[in-house]
Amino acid sequence: MSNAGKRTVVKSFAKPDKTMTMPSVKMDILQFDDMSVVLGTWEPGFHWSKHVSPTVGTASCQGTHFTYIVSGRLMTRMDDGTEVECGPGDVIITAPGHDVWVVGDEPCVGFDFQPASRIG
Repeated sequence: MSNAGKRTVVKSFAKPDKTMTMPSVKMDILQFDDMSVVLGTWEPGFHWSKHVSPTVGTASCQGTHFTYIVSGRLMTRMDDGTEVECGPGDVIITAPGHDVWVVGDEPCVGFDFQPASRIG
């Protein structure tokens, strides 16, 4: 049983548990037992297939994402060619098999809740 269900846990993005950076993206991570919340900032020009694919070795992202967009815009293209654009106030659940990129010249900031594979 998770300890988070037995007590109140407060964390802040002012002091994230972990920070990951890659070209054109920064992710601050708060870990709560087997769950996490990621504050992502994707810079203009970020494109998953260009910036992340070479590192992970897959043609498209194989993760499931449950994301709330605070600012900026993201375009998602599924492996079947379906495209969805999202922006401030949107909540998006993205299945494995997608590419994503920032639309426009403003950074995209959003919260990603993990593991999103619980949704389904």
